Amino acid sequence: MGESAEKAPKKSWFKGLKAEFNKVIWPAKESVAKQTAAVVAISLVLGCIIKLLDTVIQFGLKLIQ
Repeated sequence: MGESAEKAPKKSWFKGLKAEFNKVIWPAKESVAKQTAAVVAISLVLGCIIKLLDTVIQFGLKLIQ
């Protein structure tokens, strides 16, 4: 079944991979830095909000008990 199909040589695979990477439009370093800073900042803010809600809920549950 798979006997008739030949595998492509590794050199052509790497050439194809290099050709595809050359087609990619890479973002500028400044853009990546800004987006990374935004993700970190939003993650920290959401982490603080979740921690605050967790603390308030725990306090409320202790009052009920």
